[in-house]
Amino acid sequence: MLARFGYLKDPRTQTAIDWLVGHQKKDGGWHCFRSSTGTLDCWEALAAFAALPPEARTPPIRQAIARGAEFYLQRRLFREGRTPYRPWFRLHYPVHYYYDILVGLNVLTSLGYSDDPRLAPALDRLEAMRNRDGTWNMDALHPDSEDPAYQFRGPFYPLGLEVPGRPSRWITATALTVLKRAGR
Repeated sequence: MLARFGYLKDPRTQTAIDWLVGHQKKDGGWHCFRSSTGTLDCWEALAAFAALPPEARTPPIRQAIARGAEFYLQRRLFREGRTPYRPWFRLHYPVHYYYDILVGLNVLTSLGYSDDPRLAPALDRLEAMRNRDGTWNMDALHPDSEDPAYQFRGPFYPLGLEVPGRPSRWITATALTVLKRAGR
């Protein structure tokens, strides 16, 4: 957000960008907690790099983007663990720090990976979620409290700008942008 608001050259913004590059895991992903491996849930670093103008992407940033994109593409944006994680197939808005396949598709297509064939399963899934009238629903509020495996620390207050189970203008606009970038 700081880059988008004109603070890209602020030393504090540069320090934050350097921190993201330096905290990338060996497997190319990131993790919010101490871990030797990344997780699909930690998409924010790639989203931050996508917000940078291409001319502001230094060689270390470009390398981090390539490694991070490969991390997601190897997993087809939703394969992590033994069983599919259902919340990743429920579309949310606002996304905040919660991940779903539309988040992954939006970040990767904005970084120029639209033509990678490994995006096809996630793109197919996104298209299958489209309503007959051409919209997409907001499936759940954040935090996605429908998953009993998700642990909350203290009280949480779901945030919703639209009604779950109903068409979402925000999600529809993002999905259409993704599909356009992917030539669909």
